[in-house]
Amino acid sequence: MNYKLVTNQVTLRGLRFHAYHGVLEQEKVVGNDYEVSVKMSYDMRRAIATDNVADALNYAEVYEVVKRVMMQPCQLIERVAWRICVALLNEFPAARNAEVTLVKRNPPMGADCDGAEVKVKVNRRKD
Repeated sequence: MNYKLVTNQVTLRGLRFHAYHGVLEQEKVVGNDYEVSVKMSYDMRRAIATDNVADALNYAEVYEVVKRVMMQPCQLIERVAWRICVALLNEFPAARNAEVTLVKRNPPMGADCDGAEVKVKVNRRKD
């Protein structure tokens, strides 16, 4: 083959959840709307060659992992994003890294804004 695969990434954008993360008591009771985007890198050459979902990083399964973690309340969205990354790397051994962008759509800070956002990227250790 005269070509080299440069980018090996699966992205899920704008996954929406209603969850109960937050420091304030009201957030734990009423909840908030969240948006999660996930990027995962893996060697997709086999999936390209076989055209078989069994050789790919199945994004429906990725979604289920994100959903499971989002339903486990935490105080800080930083921790939620970290936990999603770790869960994805644990669940998908072929993944080299996971990057999560998590947006709390209506942060309780008295501002008119599009949300509070954190981004966490975790690389698999090579040792």
